[in-house]
Amino acid sequence: MEIRVSLDRPSIAFTILPSMGFFSSTMAWPELLRWADALVTTGLADLGYVYVNIDDCWSHLTRNSEGQLETDPKTFPSGIKALSDYVHAKGLKLGIYSDAGAFTCQVRPGSLFHENDDAELFASWGVDYLKYDNCFNLGIDPKKRYPPMRDALNATGRRIFYSLCEWGVDDPALWAGKVGNSWRTTDDINDTWASMTTIADLNDKWAVYAGPGGWNDPDMLEVGNGGMTYQEYRAHFGIWALMKAPLLIGCDVRNMTAETFEILSNKEVILVNQDPLGVQGRKVYVSGPEGCSQVWAGPLSRHRLVVALWNRCSETITVTAPWEAVGLDSSTSVSHKDVAEDVVSSFSAQVDSHDSHLYIFTPHTSVVSKI
Repeated sequence: MEIRVSLDRPSIAFTILPSMGFFSSTMAWPELLRWADALVTTGLADLGYVYVNIDDCWSHLTRNSEGQLETDPKTFPSGIKALSDYVHAKGLKLGIYSDAGAFTCQVRPGSLFHENDDAELFASWGVDYLKYDNCFNLGIDPKKRYPPMRDALNATGRRIFYSLCEWGVDDPALWAGKVGNSWRTTDDINDTWASMTTIADLNDKWAVYAGPGGWNDPDMLEVGNGGMTYQEYRAHFGIWALMKAPLLIGCDVRNMTAETFEILSNKEVILVNQDPLGVQGRKVYVSGPEGCSQVWAGPLSRHRLVVALWNRCSETITVTAPWEAVGLDSSTSVSHKDVAEDVVSSFSAQVDSHDSHLYIFTPHTSVVSKI
Protein backbone atom coordinates (compact mmCIF):
# COMPACT_ATOMS: atom_id res chain seq x y z
CA MET A 1 0.00 0.00 0.00
CA GLU A 2 1.40 3.27 -1.12
CA ILE A 3 1.44 5.53 1.94
CA ARG A 4 4.79 7.07 1.02
CA VAL A 5 4.42 6.64 -2.73
CA SER A 6 7.23 4.14 -2.87
CA LEU A 7 7.45 0.86 -4.72
CA ASP A 8 8.83 -0.64 -1.54
CA ARG A 9 5.40 -0.68 0.12
CA PRO A 10 2.21 -2.52 -0.84
CA SER A 11 -0.21 -0.21 -2.65
CA ILE A 12 -3.31 1.36 -1.16
CA ALA A 13 -5.90 2.22 -3.77
CA PHE A 14 -9.48 2.65 -4.83
CA THR A 15 -10.31 0.44 -7.81
CA ILE A 16 -12.95 1.44 -10.35
CA LEU A 17 -14.43 -1.48 -12.26
CA PRO A 18 -16.21 -0.40 -15.46
CA SER A 19 -16.92 -4.03 -16.32
CA MET A 20 -18.87 -4.52 -13.07
CA GLY A 21 -21.28 -1.64 -13.57
CA PHE A 22 -19.73 0.94 -11.25
CA PHE A 23 -20.69 3.56 -13.82
CA SER A 24 -22.61 3.72 -17.09
CA SER A 25 -21.02 4.48 -20.46
CA THR A 26 -22.72 7.87 -20.58
CA MET A 27 -21.60 8.89 -17.09
CA ALA A 28 -18.10 7.44 -16.87
CA TRP A 29 -16.08 10.61 -17.21
CA PRO A 30 -17.88 12.83 -14.64
CA GLU A 31 -18.29 9.90 -12.26
CA LEU A 32 -14.57 9.18 -12.34
CA LEU A 33 -13.84 12.74 -11.37
CA ARG A 34 -16.31 12.53 -8.49
CA TRP A 35 -14.69 9.34 -7.22
CA ALA A 36 -11.30 11.03 -7.24
CA ASP A 37 -12.81 14.00 -5.43
CA ALA A 38 -14.35 11.67 -2.84
CA LEU A 39 -10.99 10.14 -1.94
CA VAL A 40 -9.83 13.63 -1.02
CA THR A 41 -12.95 14.99 0.67
CA THR A 42 -13.44 11.89 2.84
CA GLY A 43 -9.84 12.04 4.01
CA LEU A 44 -9.05 8.59 2.60
CA ALA A 45 -6.31 10.07 0.43
CA ASP A 46 -4.59 11.45 3.53
CA LEU A 47 -4.60 7.91 4.94
CA GLY A 48 -2.74 6.56 1.89
CA TYR A 49 -5.47 5.64 -0.59
CA VAL A 50 -3.78 7.58 -3.34
CA TYR A 51 -4.32 5.42 -6.41
CA VAL A 52 -7.46 5.64 -8.53
CA ASN A 53 -7.35 2.40 -10.52
CA ILE A 54 -9.35 1.79 -13.68
CA ASP A 55 -10.10 -1.84 -14.46
CA ASP A 56 -11.17 -3.53 -17.73
CA CYS A 57 -13.24 -1.87 -20.52
CA TRP A 58 -11.53 1.52 -20.63
CA SER A 59 -10.17 0.90 -24.15
CA HIS A 60 -11.74 0.83 -27.58
CA LEU A 61 -12.78 -2.60 -28.88
CA THR A 62 -9.86 -2.67 -31.34
CA ARG A 63 -6.46 -1.07 -31.79
CA ASN A 64 -6.20 1.77 -34.28
CA SER A 65 -4.69 1.54 -37.76
CA GLU A 66 -1.22 2.06 -36.28
CA GLY A 67 -1.67 -0.78 -33.81
CA GLN A 68 -2.03 1.53 -30.81
CA LEU A 69 -4.50 1.29 -27.94
CA GLU A 70 -7.18 3.97 -27.84
CA THR A 71 -9.68 4.89 -25.16
CA ASP A 72 -13.35 4.11 -25.58
CA PRO A 73 -14.78 7.43 -26.82
CA LYS A 74 -18.08 6.88 -24.99
CA THR A 75 -16.66 6.23 -21.53
CA PHE A 76 -13.52 8.40 -21.79
CA PRO A 77 -14.29 11.16 -24.32
CA SER A 78 -11.38 13.30 -23.12
CA GLY A 79 -8.89 10.45 -22.98
CA ILE A 80 -6.77 9.01 -20.17
CA LYS A 81 -4.19 11.82 -20.16
CA ALA A 82 -6.81 14.39 -19.16
CA LEU A 83 -8.01 12.10 -16.38
CA SER A 84 -4.43 11.54 -15.26
CA ASP A 85 -3.83 15.29 -15.10
CA TYR A 86 -6.96 15.77 -13.00
CA VAL A 87 -6.04 12.96 -10.62
CA HIS A 88 -2.48 14.19 -10.24
CA ALA A 89 -3.71 17.74 -9.55
CA LYS A 90 -5.61 16.25 -6.60
CA GLY A 91 -2.40 14.73 -5.25
CA LEU A 92 -3.53 11.25 -6.33
CA LYS A 93 -2.14 8.66 -8.72
CA LEU A 94 -3.70 6.83 -11.64
CA GLY A 95 -3.80 3.09 -12.24
CA ILE A 96 -4.78 1.38 -15.47
CA TYR A 97 -5.50 -2.15 -16.64
CA SER A 98 -4.23 -4.40 -19.40
CA ASP A 99 -3.74 -8.09 -20.02
CA ALA A 100 -0.80 -10.43 -20.67
CA GLY A 101 -2.84 -12.03 -23.42
CA ALA A 102 -4.31 -11.36 -26.85
CA PHE A 103 -7.43 -9.85 -25.25
CA THR A 104 -8.55 -8.61 -21.87
CA CYS A 105 -11.10 -10.59 -19.88
CA GLN A 106 -13.85 -8.42 -21.41
CA VAL A 107 -12.39 -8.98 -24.90
CA ARG A 108 -10.69 -5.63 -25.40
CA PRO A 109 -7.17 -5.56 -26.90
CA GLY A 110 -4.53 -7.19 -24.68
CA SER A 111 -0.86 -6.19 -24.50
CA LEU A 112 0.75 -9.53 -25.37
CA PHE A 113 3.36 -8.80 -28.11
CA HIS A 114 2.58 -5.06 -27.76
CA GLU A 115 4.39 -4.51 -24.47
CA ASN A 116 6.80 -1.78 -25.58
CA ASP A 117 4.21 0.32 -27.39
CA ASP A 118 1.65 0.00 -24.61
CA ALA A 119 4.13 0.73 -21.81
CA GLU A 120 5.28 3.87 -23.64
CA LEU A 121 1.67 4.92 -24.09
CA PHE A 122 0.83 4.38 -20.43
CA ALA A 123 3.90 6.36 -19.38
CA SER A 124 2.99 9.21 -21.76
CA TRP A 125 -0.42 9.39 -20.11
CA GLY A 126 1.16 9.64 -16.68
CA VAL A 127 0.00 6.26 -15.44
CA ASP A 128 1.41 5.21 -12.05
CA TYR A 129 0.08 1.66 -11.65
CA LEU A 130 -0.60 -1.23 -14.03
CA LYS A 131 -2.80 -4.22 -13.25
CA TYR A 132 -1.82 -6.91 -15.77
CA ASP A 133 -4.40 -9.69 -16.17
CA ASN A 134 -4.22 -13.27 -17.47
CA CYS A 135 -7.08 -13.85 -19.94
CA PHE A 136 -6.70 -15.14 -23.52
CA ASN A 137 -3.07 -15.98 -22.78
CA LEU A 138 -2.67 -18.39 -25.74
CA GLY A 139 -1.35 -21.06 -23.40
CA ILE A 140 2.02 -19.33 -23.09
CA ASP A 141 3.90 -19.87 -19.83
CA PRO A 142 3.27 -16.87 -17.53
CA LYS A 143 6.96 -16.80 -16.64
CA LYS A 144 7.50 -15.84 -20.28
CA ARG A 145 4.51 -13.49 -20.67
CA TYR A 146 4.95 -11.23 -17.64
CA PRO A 147 8.65 -10.22 -17.76
CA PRO A 148 8.39 -8.41 -21.14
CA MET A 149 6.00 -5.86 -19.66
CA ARG A 150 8.31 -5.41 -16.67
CA ASP A 151 11.16 -4.62 -19.06
CA ALA A 152 8.97 -2.32 -21.13
CA LEU A 153 7.76 -0.39 -18.08
CA ASN A 154 11.32 -0.01 -16.81
CA ALA A 155 12.45 1.23 -20.22
CA THR A 156 10.00 4.15 -20.06
CA GLY A 157 11.88 5.65 -17.14
CA ARG A 158 8.59 6.25 -15.31
CA ARG A 159 7.99 4.69 -11.91
CA ILE A 160 4.95 2.45 -12.42
CA PHE A 161 3.72 -0.06 -9.84
CA TYR A 162 3.45 -3.41 -11.66
CA SER A 163 0.63 -5.63 -10.35
CA LEU A 164 0.56 -9.15 -11.82
CA CYS A 165 -2.91 -10.68 -11.93
CA GLU A 166 -2.03 -14.27 -12.82
CA TRP A 167 -4.65 -15.65 -10.36
CA GLY A 168 -2.07 -17.84 -8.61
CA VAL A 169 -2.33 -20.42 -11.38
CA ASP A 170 1.39 -21.06 -11.73
CA ASP A 171 2.38 -20.21 -8.15
CA PRO A 172 3.64 -16.68 -8.93
CA ALA A 173 4.93 -16.21 -5.37
CA LEU A 174 7.77 -18.54 -6.36
CA TRP A 175 8.95 -16.42 -9.30
CA ALA A 176 7.17 -13.05 -9.50
CA GLY A 177 9.39 -11.33 -6.94
CA LYS A 178 11.84 -10.64 -9.77
CA VAL A 179 9.08 -9.52 -12.12
CA GLY A 180 6.52 -7.31 -10.38
CA ASN A 181 5.64 -5.38 -7.25
CA SER A 182 2.65 -7.55 -6.36
CA TRP A 183 1.12 -10.76 -7.65
CA ARG A 184 -2.29 -12.31 -7.22
CA THR A 185 -2.05 -15.55 -5.27
CA THR A 186 -5.69 -16.57 -5.75
CA ASP A 187 -8.68 -16.49 -8.05
CA ASP A 188 -11.10 -13.54 -7.82
CA ILE A 189 -12.64 -12.78 -4.46
CA ASN A 190 -16.38 -12.30 -4.04
CA ASP A 191 -18.38 -10.60 -1.34
CA THR A 192 -19.03 -13.61 0.91
CA TRP A 193 -17.62 -14.95 4.14
CA ALA A 194 -16.75 -18.26 2.46
CA SER A 195 -14.80 -16.59 -0.33
CA MET A 196 -12.94 -14.21 1.97
CA THR A 197 -11.84 -16.88 4.44
CA THR A 198 -10.85 -19.32 1.70
CA ILE A 199 -8.72 -16.68 0.00
CA ALA A 200 -7.09 -15.66 3.28
CA ASP A 201 -6.05 -19.29 3.85
CA LEU A 202 -4.72 -19.65 0.30
CA ASN A 203 -2.70 -16.45 0.54
CA ASP A 204 -1.29 -17.51 3.92
CA LYS A 205 0.52 -20.39 2.21
CA TRP A 206 2.86 -17.96 0.44
CA ALA A 207 3.75 -15.68 3.36
CA VAL A 208 7.50 -16.35 3.30
CA TYR A 209 7.78 -15.09 -0.30
CA ALA A 210 6.48 -11.57 0.38
CA GLY A 211 8.50 -8.60 1.51
CA PRO A 212 9.58 -5.07 0.65
CA GLY A 213 9.33 -4.60 -3.11
CA GLY A 214 7.04 -7.61 -3.75
CA TRP A 215 3.73 -8.46 -2.14
CA ASN A 216 1.26 -11.34 -2.16
CA ASP A 217 -2.09 -10.05 -3.42
CA PRO A 218 -5.23 -11.94 -2.27
CA ASP A 219 -7.40 -9.58 -4.35
CA MET A 220 -9.23 -6.40 -3.46
CA LEU A 221 -11.30 -5.59 -0.39
CA GLU A 222 -15.02 -6.31 -0.43
CA VAL A 223 -15.59 -4.08 2.61
CA GLY A 224 -18.77 -2.06 2.14
CA ASN A 225 -20.31 -4.02 -0.72
CA GLY A 226 -23.08 -5.50 1.43
CA GLY A 227 -22.47 -9.24 1.31
CA MET A 228 -20.89 -9.62 4.76
CA THR A 229 -21.59 -8.39 8.27
CA TYR A 230 -19.77 -5.56 10.02
CA GLN A 231 -17.78 -8.10 12.06
CA GLU A 232 -16.83 -10.06 8.95
CA TYR A 233 -15.71 -6.93 7.13
CA ARG A 234 -13.67 -5.85 10.15
CA ALA A 235 -11.94 -9.23 10.18
CA HIS A 236 -11.44 -9.01 6.41
CA PHE A 237 -9.70 -5.64 6.66
CA GLY A 238 -7.61 -6.59 9.68
CA ILE A 239 -6.35 -9.87 8.23
CA TRP A 240 -5.54 -8.25 4.86
CA ALA A 241 -3.58 -5.58 6.72
CA LEU A 242 -1.75 -8.15 8.84
CA MET A 243 -0.86 -10.10 5.67
CA LYS A 244 0.61 -6.90 4.16
CA ALA A 245 -1.78 -7.32 1.24
CA PRO A 246 -2.51 -4.43 -1.11
CA LEU A 247 -5.50 -2.58 0.36
CA LEU A 248 -7.62 -1.98 -2.74
CA ILE A 249 -11.01 -0.48 -1.92
CA GLY A 250 -13.70 -2.12 -4.03
CA CYS A 251 -16.81 -0.24 -2.85
CA ASP A 252 -18.27 3.08 -3.94
CA VAL A 253 -16.40 5.61 -1.82
CA ARG A 254 -19.00 8.30 -2.57
CA ASN A 255 -21.73 6.40 -0.73
CA MET A 256 -20.02 4.63 2.16
CA THR A 257 -21.84 3.89 5.37
CA ALA A 258 -20.34 5.15 8.61
CA GLU A 259 -19.35 1.56 9.48
CA THR A 260 -17.56 1.08 6.16
CA PHE A 261 -15.65 4.33 6.58
CA GLU A 262 -14.76 3.38 10.16
CA ILE A 263 -13.17 0.14 8.96
CA LEU A 264 -11.35 1.54 5.92
CA SER A 265 -10.03 4.60 7.77
CA ASN A 266 -8.61 2.83 10.83
CA LYS A 267 -5.19 4.45 11.06
CA GLU A 268 -3.69 1.88 13.42
CA VAL A 269 -4.64 -0.99 11.14
CA ILE A 270 -3.29 0.83 8.09
CA LEU A 271 -0.02 1.39 9.96
CA VAL A 272 0.20 -2.37 10.54
CA ASN A 273 -0.15 -2.86 6.81
CA GLN A 274 2.43 -0.19 6.06
CA ASP A 275 4.92 -1.26 8.72
CA PRO A 276 8.45 -0.69 7.35
CA LEU A 277 9.66 -4.16 8.35
CA GLY A 278 7.36 -5.51 5.65
CA VAL A 279 6.93 -9.06 6.97
CA GLN A 280 3.66 -10.80 6.10
CA GLY A 281 1.82 -12.04 9.16
CA ARG A 282 0.33 -15.51 9.02
CA LYS A 283 -1.83 -18.10 10.76
CA VAL A 284 0.15 -19.43 13.73
CA TYR A 285 -2.30 -21.27 15.96
CA VAL A 286 -5.58 -23.11 15.36
CA SER A 287 -7.93 -24.77 17.82
CA GLY A 288 -11.62 -25.47 18.36
CA PRO A 289 -14.11 -27.26 16.11
CA GLU A 290 -12.77 -27.47 12.55
CA GLY A 291 -10.03 -25.01 13.50
CA CYS A 292 -12.45 -22.12 13.88
CA SER A 293 -10.52 -20.48 16.75
CA GLN A 294 -7.48 -18.92 15.11
CA VAL A 295 -4.48 -16.76 15.94
CA TRP A 296 -2.69 -14.88 13.17
CA ALA A 297 0.50 -12.97 13.94
CA GLY A 298 3.62 -11.39 12.53
CA PRO A 299 6.58 -9.24 13.51
CA LEU A 300 6.53 -5.47 13.22
CA SER A 301 9.29 -2.89 13.39
CA ARG A 302 10.69 -1.75 16.75
CA HIS A 303 10.55 -5.32 18.13
CA ARG A 304 6.75 -5.37 18.19
CA LEU A 305 4.23 -8.03 17.15
CA VAL A 306 0.80 -7.79 15.59
CA VAL A 307 -1.61 -10.48 16.75
CA ALA A 308 -5.13 -11.15 15.49
CA LEU A 309 -7.55 -13.26 17.51
CA TRP A 310 -9.96 -14.45 14.79
CA ASN A 311 -13.18 -16.24 15.66
CA ARG A 312 -14.34 -18.20 12.62
CA CYS A 313 -16.85 -20.15 14.71
CA SER A 314 -20.62 -19.65 14.59
CA GLU A 315 -20.84 -18.36 18.17
CA THR A 316 -18.96 -16.08 20.53
CA ILE A 317 -15.88 -17.78 22.00
CA THR A 318 -12.71 -16.99 23.90
CA VAL A 319 -9.69 -17.05 21.60
CA THR A 320 -6.30 -17.63 23.21
CA ALA A 321 -2.89 -16.82 21.79
CA PRO A 322 -0.17 -18.93 23.44
CA TRP A 323 3.08 -17.02 23.73
CA GLU A 324 5.06 -19.74 21.94
CA ALA A 325 2.73 -19.60 18.94
CA VAL A 326 3.29 -15.88 18.41
CA GLY A 327 7.03 -16.07 18.94
CA LEU A 328 7.32 -14.91 22.54
CA ASP A 329 9.15 -16.65 25.34
CA SER A 330 6.73 -18.39 27.71
CA SER A 331 8.01 -16.30 30.63
CA THR A 332 7.33 -12.96 28.93
CA SER A 333 4.96 -10.69 30.87
CA VAL A 334 2.62 -8.39 28.93
CA SER A 335 0.25 -5.82 30.41
CA HIS A 336 -2.92 -4.30 29.00
CA LYS A 337 -5.03 -1.38 30.18
CA ASP A 338 -8.14 -3.58 30.47
CA VAL A 339 -6.42 -6.37 32.42
CA ALA A 340 -5.97 -6.03 36.18
CA GLU A 341 -2.73 -8.01 36.25
CA ASP A 342 0.00 -8.72 33.75
CA VAL A 343 -0.64 -11.81 31.65
CA VAL A 344 2.02 -14.47 31.29
CA SER A 345 2.37 -17.32 28.79
CA SER A 346 -0.77 -16.45 26.78
CA PHE A 347 -3.31 -13.76 25.95
CA SER A 348 -7.06 -14.34 25.66
CA ALA A 349 -10.11 -12.33 24.69
CA GLN A 350 -13.77 -12.97 24.04
CA VAL A 351 -14.47 -12.49 20.34
CA ASP A 352 -17.85 -12.37 18.62
CA SER A 353 -18.66 -14.84 15.86
CA HIS A 354 -16.75 -14.10 12.64
CA ASP A 355 -15.05 -11.09 14.23
CA SER A 356 -11.36 -10.46 14.79
CA HIS A 357 -9.51 -8.46 17.44
CA LEU A 358 -6.17 -7.00 16.44
CA TYR A 359 -3.46 -6.24 18.99
CA ILE A 360 0.03 -4.77 19.02
CA PHE A 361 2.41 -6.48 21.47
CA THR A 362 5.49 -4.61 22.67
CA PRO A 363 7.38 -7.18 24.75
CA HIS A 364 10.37 -5.03 25.59
CA THR A 365 8.11 -2.44 27.23
CA SER A 366 5.69 -5.05 28.60
CA VAL A 367 2.76 -3.25 26.97
CA VAL A 368 0.03 -4.52 24.67
CA SER A 369 -2.44 -2.23 22.99
CA LYS A 370 -5.66 -3.20 21.22
CA ILE A 371 -6.39 -1.46 17.94
